[in-house]
Amino acid sequence: MNILMLSSSQYLDTGYLTHAQSMIEEHLTSVDELLFIPYAGVTVSWDDYLTKVQQALPDISIKGIHDFNDPIGAVRQAQAVAVGGGNTFNLLHTLYQNKLIEVIRERVSCGMPYIGWSAGSNICGNSIRTTNDMPIIQPESFDALQLVPFQLNPHYSDYQPPGHNGETRAERLAEFITLNPTMPVVGIREGAALKYEGEKLTLIGEAGGLILTQSDTKNIEIGQDISHLLMA
Repeated sequence: MNILMLSSSQYLDTGYLTHAQSMIEEHLTSVDELLFIPYAGVTVSWDDYLTKVQQALPDISIKGIHDFNDPIGAVRQAQAVAVGGGNTFNLLHTLYQNKLIEVIRERVSCGMPYIGWSAGSNICGNSIRTTNDMPIIQPESFDALQLVPFQLNPHYSDYQPPGHNGETRAERLAEFITLNPTMPVVGIREGAALKYEGEKLTLIGEAGGLILTQSDTKNIEIGQDISHLLMA
């Protein structure tokens, strides 16, 4: 496996993918061309989304999957794939619509580098049932790429706005765990990423994360090896 799961496209007041640029370039060593999947974009055109990513990563040649007549063939021939953020439901719906779930899973399982941020990371998990997004469209299934055997929650935050009486992120994830007691959830804070290389899973970047299970919640520090989750 060679997977980079970024929590977010931005961190604090940095520019688009600025905090992630070195992680992405290191992840794409020896890759000349990247195939970008913009399907999570809803209020931005896929052409504009592609341009934005290309401007953020000027040293990498990037092509959009939407420019290919045969998206399955594009994935099969890709050196590496990147999947951007946006709405997770629309992303997964379009992946199913274009019959790309199995081919992406197959290529990544054979070692093709994969990069995701936000929604693009969320779909690496068992399902998208711990996304933060509104279900604006109904995918064929909530089952995701299942590249890792647990749930993901990018953009994880403990912040509770003053006067806000809705559930916290931790409370919402606790609801999931109550109904799915054997499925761990990994919350990735903005600025952090999960790197799955070979058989090793590590938290990298500039912020931490946490693992939520039925029994407890454990913080994850930068550089921490959490490969035991791959046995979940």
